[in-house]
Amino acid sequence: MEKSYSGFVAIVGRPNVGKSSLMNRFVGEKVAIVSPKPQTTRNKIIGIVTRGGVQLVFIDTPGMHKPRTKLSEYMVKQVNESVADVDIGVLVTEPTGEITRAEHDLVARLKSAKVPVILVINKIDLLAQKEQMMAKIAAFSQEMDFEAIIPVSARTGEGVDILLDKIESYAPEGPHFFDDDAMTDQPERVIVSEIIREKVLGNMQDEIPHGVAVVIENMKERTNAEGEELADIDATIYCERDSHKGMLIGKGGAMLKKIGTQARVDAERFLGIKLNLRLWVKVRDWRNNEVQIRNMGYK
Repeated sequence: MEKSYSGFVAIVGRPNVGKSSLMNRFVGEKVAIVSPKPQTTRNKIIGIVTRGGVQLVFIDTPGMHKPRTKLSEYMVKQVNESVADVDIGVLVTEPTGEITRAEHDLVARLKSAKVPVILVINKIDLLAQKEQMMAKIAAFSQEMDFEAIIPVSARTGEGVDILLDKIESYAPEGPHFFDDDAMTDQPERVIVSEIIREKVLGNMQDEIPHGVAVVIENMKERTNAEGEELADIDATIYCERDSHKGMLIGKGGAMLKKIGTQARVDAERFLGIKLNLRLWVKVRDWRNNEVQIRNMGYK
């Protein structure tokens, strides 16, 4: 009987280095939302890759940052918990620039976890010359003895197969924890709510997205008059100010319609079914209220 291997892999890094894009590239499907705005990821998101007898369970974490709200404290806690109990650590950074305080903190946590750690230099497709990343590699090499240092582009896929092979080599022997065809442990309604939030991030000004949360109020499948299967989804977008509500709705509801149309296309692709998506916008001051944070699904 073929041996079975299973490894839990924490993908960590400071905000906006491409952790979610990398996990989506591994899985081959968008299971984590992506945005150029920092602190897009709020929860631990699990992506699952099974290749033959080896199953890798990737944990995409929020970017390490200095917490300023109760929500931020929750996000940093997600990072610390993820690093504490995995088989492999993947530290993602950009090819140029100084090592940040957040990255120093992550290196310290990975050292204390006593697991093999791979340094990933992402976004190499943005380099005019690959030699430009050598200074960053040299600086990180002084911080920690990495098992490997692998340059990749999550956007183009360059180097990702090499990285996946290397991660796979550290997976310990053990049973698979998920079905071999599984891609994520996230419930469908969580994926849909995150898709809607991604479209808010992509369409709104910088001050609005960090105060936005999306809650799926209703999600039911039915057969329409033509015999087609479809799902009715009602979702509420929460923001923190009346002025933000006005901008989210837009003149004559144009912005909300745009967000809904974009979200419906991606959600239909993920769920494989036609959707009737209805959006509402409500104002609620929630990011510093632990009860409200839990109500928004951050538990």
